[in-house]
Amino acid sequence: MKAGHNKKSGPDPGKDRKVPGRDPEGTESGAIDAIGLISKYYEPGSLAFNLLIGHSRAVARKALEVAERLNNLNPDRVFIVEAAMLHDIGILATNAPDIGCHGEKPYICHGYLGRELLESEGLPAHALVCERHVLVGISIADIDRLGLPVPRRDMLPLTLEERIICFADKFFSKKVDALAKEKPLEDVKKSIARYGADKLEMFDNMLRTFGA
Repeated sequence: MKAGHNKKSGPDPGKDRKVPGRDPEGTESGAIDAIGLISKYYEPGSLAFNLLIGHSRAVARKALEVAERLNNLNPDRVFIVEAAMLHDIGILATNAPDIGCHGEKPYICHGYLGRELLESEGLPAHALVCERHVLVGISIADIDRLGLPVPRRDMLPLTLEERIICFADKFFSKKVDALAKEKPLEDVKKSIARYGADKLEMFDNMLRTFGA
């Protein structure tokens, strides 16, 4: 059953907006039909679908803004859009009823669950973005220290595109009334600092490279 099936739907925060692609104005989309793929697993119009699409579009726009500042590094903008739109697809299997997801896994599992889903769809590179965007990446040491219920392997963003999407994601929530509202930088840093000084240092390194 799709996530959100027969659940009460909320307003579509992304309705009538174009999916952003190569440019920050959202005038080009990626080669993969991300909305179509999401619709395969989420009931269109449901709360989970609407929040996922709205959040992912906000992250994609922010990621493209970062990519524009890094032209000299030649980031793959099409991939950034595709992967940003799909980075949270694993939330459907988590127990997060406030966002319309009624699975069994803790929310922090959505990264590796998304990886498994996209690998089954033949998208291994996009799958790694799912797994590696959580927090600012998760290491084996983090899993052991925090007792995280995820596979015991490093889940750290490595490529430029993975790091850009991970960074951009930190600025947006899935709150119905704040999907497109960018969080203040200080709020982002406070949230990350809860998981340790090393995590904040990793974010600060991204910040120095990408800018806010």
